[in-house]
Amino acid sequence: MYQTLLVPLDGSPRAEGILPHVENIALQFKSKVIFLQVLSRHEATIQIDNIKEYLYAFNRKKEDISAYLAGIQVGFQKKGIEAICFVEEGAVVETILTVAQRENADLIAIASHGRSGLSRVFYGSVAAGIMQKIDRPILIIRTRNI
Repeated sequence: MYQTLLVPLDGSPRAEGILPHVENIALQFKSKVIFLQVLSRHEATIQIDNIKEYLYAFNRKKEDISAYLAGIQVGFQKKGIEAICFVEEGAVVETILTVAQRENADLIAIASHGRSGLSRVFYGSVAAGIMQKIDRPILIIRTRNI
């Protein structure tokens, strides 16, 4: 049923709240799991005066994300779950949807921070953005104070 699961993560413990659910689904359906973190170019710009420093900071951030995802990947592989990782650049929602299409993901599994009201208006919601545009099943787990 679910051969390929796409799991967007942002490096936070709250986002990792989806992992036990993904593990259960992957074991039940013998699914491949794709871990994804989206990096936007502005994330590496902190008081950087020249392009060389900017590129160094950006590439360092990308390496850190790759190492983070690889750690999660190894944990899943030790349990017999096929897992791969991607670090992609771009707008978060659009990049998640692009990777889902490109990798033919049967399910997107994501944790939601559960914002509502004004905080959702100001900060936006990746889960809500995906729900508005998705063309495949999505599993959203609301996480709180993790």
